[in-house]
Amino acid sequence: MAKGAIVVGAGPVGLMLAGELRLGGVDVVVYDKLPGPSGESRGVGFTRRAAEVFEQRGLLERFGDVEWAQGHFGGVRIDFGKLDDNHFSVRGVPQFRTEEILENWLKELGVPVLRNHEVTGYRERPDGVVVEYEGPDGHGEDTAQYLVGCDGARSLVRTLAGIDFKGWGATRGMYMADLVGAGVRQRPIGEKVPGGMVMAFNLENGVDRIVIHDENLRPPEDKSALRFTDIADAWQRMTGESLHHAEVRWISSFTDTTRQAEHYRSGRVFLAGDATHIHMPAGAQGMSVGVQDAANLGWKLAAAVNGWAPEGLLDTFESERHPVGEKLMRNTRAQTRLYLTGDEMEPLRAVMRELVELPEAARHLAGIVSGVDIRYDMGPGDHPLLGLRLAPGHELLLEDGGRTRVAELLHPARGVLLVTGAADDAARVRGAAAGWDDRVRTVVGEWAEPVTGDRPAAVLLRPDGHVAWAAPDGVELLGRALERWFGRGRDTAGSRAHAVGAAGV
Repeated sequence: MAKGAIVVGAGPVGLMLAGELRLGGVDVVVYDKLPGPSGESRGVGFTRRAAEVFEQRGLLERFGDVEWAQGHFGGVRIDFGKLDDNHFSVRGVPQFRTEEILENWLKELGVPVLRNHEVTGYRERPDGVVVEYEGPDGHGEDTAQYLVGCDGARSLVRTLAGIDFKGWGATRGMYMADLVGAGVRQRPIGEKVPGGMVMAFNLENGVDRIVIHDENLRPPEDKSALRFTDIADAWQRMTGESLHHAEVRWISSFTDTTRQAEHYRSGRVFLAGDATHIHMPAGAQGMSVGVQDAANLGWKLAAAVNGWAPEGLLDTFESERHPVGEKLMRNTRAQTRLYLTGDEMEPLRAVMRELVELPEAARHLAGIVSGVDIRYDMGPGDHPLLGLRLAPGHELLLEDGGRTRVAELLHPARGVLLVTGAADDAARVRGAAAGWDDRVRTVVGEWAEPVTGDRPAAVLLRPDGHVAWAAPDGVELLGRALERWFGRGRDTAGSRAHAVGAAGV
């Protein structure tokens, strides 16, 4: 029997997606062409929303004590402490550590990660996809209902699917190096210097990362020609400090090339992560948006594999995530210009520093870099939370006297209906969801803090933590939301009759 899904690429996005699919009951396998984890760390942290996604699956605690960092927009600091919502990001976690945690999670879930297996092609059939690969034993084929390319900026899956990758070519570049014994002064969000910008911050275990934007140098297209002496020479020329004595762990370079896949889906083939969007790094947004891609797609693909996906559910992956990618392209291009352009940009920087002192402007820019402002179209309804995520840290007091948080209720990657005693016709709300109890868990309790705008009396959450319905919007809209996101109930008419009877109407 064919697998439910094949994921190509064992980076953070591919590993996260495979875990999401497995939680949804899908038989999934990950293929990766490398013989083992790369050990590289292009990303060194993740945004608030990515941290929340990890928390929703019980993964954040596996990172141990992390450093919660203030943010900036193109080098303009934003004081997150003045904002009502929590926008603080996680800093100093190397990408290889994130991959290690996710792969250990997959081992616990029983998901195989096949290293040294390079996917070379596929052919689509009406009922699935046949994937061709080269592995340790030579050529092979595998079959699944769906194929997902999480195989990076040079995605073979995207190329084979014939999906355009349009955007803007490189105009500038940056160098990076991970060093031991550099003794460098810390510059965690960067520092303008004559001829460009330099950044330095500690990763872990005495390893410092340095980043250089030298207006007079362009990183070579062929990274095999990159030499540390070029990076160290540029650092000394721009800062007066020598790094030549340091032990080199890793060097790399990148440019401001910005591209986005025209589509995120072609038939039974999907794309996620860097296969859909590349850009100049800014606040760990790239990997973080990719992790959110995985959280959005995983439960939807699982619904399709399990046979209860409502019509059009899979199409909402592109309709919801493509606009997020477009905004990512826009904001990283804006930040690059603000951050790396010379003194001629200083008047605009001064205006931006004034703007971020205004609460509304600060909230807007903070939401862009943290990801907590993402709102999906959920259809009819008036609640201000509709389409946004419900903060996973909100606490509930349960009927049995226990205490839990929203994040813990989302660990199984199922829908959740929260009902409190403050909800009008609480029994009717509970009864309306009875036909979906195999896909949506109903939880009854009380908020640990008073019911407010961000703690509705009753709320329906999708598995990705976004609000699909909230009281006081009526039970009729709840039923429509359940059908839209979770398919038809087992006995919809019976469930509605139960709801009416429970309400004594």
